Amino acid sequence: MASISPYLTFTGNCEEAFNFYKSVFGGDFPYVGRFKDMPSENPIPESEGNKIMHISLPISKETTLMGSDSSEAFGHATVMGNNFSISINAENEEEAKRLFDGLSEGGKVTMPLNKTFWGALFGMFTDKFGIQWMVNYDYEQKY
Repeated sequence: MASISPYLTFTGNCEEAFNFYKSVFGGDFPYVGRFKDMPSENPIPESEGNKIMHISLPISKETTLMGSDSSEAFGHATVMGNNFSISINAENEEEAKRLFDGLSEGGKVTMPLNKTFWGALFGMFTDKFGIQWMVNYDYEQKY
């Protein structure tokens, strides 16, 4: 069955926050991606390049804390109090599609479920109750 992780969004201090969380929980970051490293049709402003596109910190066998920065330059301003999502990591493509379609019914899809440059099937939406979700299936499983 799918696993669920909290996904936090910051206004430019994601790296600082995750270094703090790491000092408390311990562990290492298996991945730190910056916006300057992301393929993009639109040039990323230099001031935004070093911001975090995605970071993860395993805090237990079952739980990974995930996060990123966001800003107006990326078309999404972070609003404190609404700066988190529930991230689902599916076990297979079919499960990802079923969960995405089911949970997004009656809600608003903000990023359709599609293959990504990082080797996953990924999509985002806000469900009909106002909860933000991300659904991900990694084609190359890492466990």
